[in-house]
Amino acid sequence: MAPLKALLFDIGGVLVLSPFQAIVDYERENNIPSGWINFAISRSSPNGHWQRLERGEIPLDDDFFKGFGQDLCNTDVWEDFQKRPRTGRKKLKDLALANPTQLGDPVSLKAEAADSEPTDQDRGAQSSSLPDGSEGASQASDPRPSKSLKELATENPTQLGDPVSLKAETADSEPTEHDKGASSPSSQANPPSPSEKPQSLKELATQNPSQLGDPVSLKAETAASEPTDQDRGASSNAPTARPLPFAIDAPTLFRNMMIILRAPDPHLGPYFTHLSHLSPRPFLLGALSNTIPFPPSHPFAAASSPSSAPRQSFDVFVASAEVGLRKPHRAIYELALRELDRLDRERGGEGVAPGEVLFLDDIAENVRMGATVGMRTLRVRLGETEGAVRELERVTGVRRKDVGGSKL
Repeated sequence: MAPLKALLFDIGGVLVLSPFQAIVDYERENNIPSGWINFAISRSSPNGHWQRLERGEIPLDDDFFKGFGQDLCNTDVWEDFQKRPRTGRKKLKDLALANPTQLGDPVSLKAEAADSEPTDQDRGAQSSSLPDGSEGASQASDPRPSKSLKELATENPTQLGDPVSLKAETADSEPTEHDKGASSPSSQANPPSPSEKPQSLKELATQNPSQLGDPVSLKAETAASEPTDQDRGASSNAPTARPLPFAIDAPTLFRNMMIILRAPDPHLGPYFTHLSHLSPRPFLLGALSNTIPFPPSHPFAAASSPSSAPRQSFDVFVASAEVGLRKPHRAIYELALRELDRLDRERGGEGVAPGEVLFLDDIAENVRMGATVGMRTLRVRLGETEGAVRELERVTGVRRKDVGGSKL
């Protein structure tokens, strides 16, 4: 492996505290589903208001906050967020078998799933005791062999609860008027035409489960698909895009994110300060960061300007808002590599190849692009910066020292 010549750092979430922590805190404090804000920002890429701000295409003003708030409350994206795959998410049929009472008709579902014997609770009994306090007859005293729940359901569906769907499950017989629930004169006044081929109860149940009673459990019986809004009782003409069940104050969220970025990370911050104070420096120190273009009047403008003390700690600083590119676009990585190579040659070196650079970032897709362009990479996970320092010590051979805090 080629010797290491340069360290290329992300800023937020690496050398300073992560804005993701501010997002997590905001979601928790405002009862917003975990992960929604990051999901919404990511889905607004590449031309959402956040991405355009970081490329320096739009100013940080009221129009930005209005647009950013709209991106965070996009109903189409919210629909996708609710449908996203989740670890351990089960199909409707799996849920029905695991917990039949969750979906409606516990006894017929149990009869479908197993040949176990019905319990008193299955039959609707509250207790095994009779009203007079005596115990019911024991099964052991009955010389007849016990029957499974499915057999009992087949013989006498009305004993176990949902007679029509159970009958539809067990036979292709034609439904009776009683099965269909017909009792009014209007239903008798329009008998089926003799020329029409009568449909079995099972066919009717499959075509229109709601006609026969328990639509959700019937669907769970016939398919492994997930329940639709109609299954859950939603009107068929209801709009697909519904308002989000929460509100997001975009200026407050943004302010919280920027405030947390003012604080150095307690582990990587001091370690970087120690590296920057070494003389001579054993490595070129570079920054590759998606940045915010604060207006001159903003209280955070001075600390982020090219002449600020934090910026002067780096040999190379590539800021997205200044170059019109942002991670994970390949071009901004290539720009950072060119700058490191140019500086090394200016100082009498032989240049810097991608494999001689270690890139640190907290976002997985940013790290992947770093590897794609040939750099060595280290992902810094939220809350695990101390481990990142240990890895840096191993790779660089530079140990930590107590420098009394960081100036970042």
